[in-house]
Amino acid sequence: MGVRNTILNIEGLKVHFDTLDGTSRVLDGVELSVREGEVVGLVGETGCGKSITAKTILRSLPMPPGRIVEGEILFLGDNLLELSREEGHQVMSKKMSYIPQDPMTSLNPVFSVGEEMGDLIRWHGRRRLGPLELMGLRRRHDNSIAKAVELLDRVKIPAPREIIRRYPVELSGGMRQRVLIAMALIGYSSLLIADEPTTALDVTIQKGILELIEEKVKEEELSVLYITHNLGVARRLCDRIYVMYAGTIAETAKTQDLLDNPKHPYTSGLISSIPKLTGDEFKGIDGRIPDYIDPPSGCRFHPRCPEVMEICEQEKPELVKVGGSRLVACHLFSTGGES
Repeated sequence: MGVRNTILNIEGLKVHFDTLDGTSRVLDGVELSVREGEVVGLVGETGCGKSITAKTILRSLPMPPGRIVEGEILFLGDNLLELSREEGHQVMSKKMSYIPQDPMTSLNPVFSVGEEMGDLIRWHGRRRLGPLELMGLRRRHDNSIAKAVELLDRVKIPAPREIIRRYPVELSGGMRQRVLIAMALIGYSSLLIADEPTTALDVTIQKGILELIEEKVKEEELSVLYITHNLGVARRLCDRIYVMYAGTIAETAKTQDLLDNPKHPYTSGLISSIPKLTGDEFKGIDGRIPDYIDPPSGCRFHPRCPEVMEICEQEKPELVKVGGSRLVACHLFSTGGES
């Protein structure tokens, strides 16, 4: 396969939140890209800024209190941050799909599953019907319901013809999550943003969902930004991984390279804290993610880092190339200390 075009490119993204206690500097210069037909993982501890990154891309960040301070988000040639709300909606509704993290509040409570899925199937990525086309609406309705049943069946929902008549309040959290996954995989998008999509599901159903995403990527050249704290899932699904720490990108590389030979001290600690990935004794990372209102100077990881140097407290490290396509934001490499 030749060089694939980049469809999503984030550069220098900074996002702050105004709070009663001060300014919370959550994202601090995030850099990230996704190419056509590529599955990219964004991994890190809970609270590191993964979901804020997704919401900023989707223009669903609550503003206020949120503020985009710097940076750009290029999607299929458009800088999403320069588009009007209506222009952004047009681009994203046609070319992006999203699986949210919270299934309990993401479905419209006044519509049945069939009504909500049917509307999305009929209109997603298309213009509304004109008056002379309304005669075909019944056939389109029947087709959309049949498609909804098929999609629910593919995400392993039992009795899908019964489920399409139910309302969200009648479904469990895991069932709602599978409905959201089915809606996101309808098939008109160039990019799928999946925010912890299988967290509420058991292992058997999770396996089926991952297989379905893999199938869509292979058949339709779908690009995926997969947000997770589960490195096991990232190892199976992702071509490349970005490791996020406290609103910054610590390291990125091809999945197997990163997991087999991590360079950033945080990446090493993250992998070592999951015994199933290493086969070694469990090792945690001392400390916790810093307060975003008063983050550490220099490298945000330096208060927890076993390799800390004086420069780490003074200067923020830039992402530098460390062999092949790997990028690492660490003074061990930017100062020539290691390679």
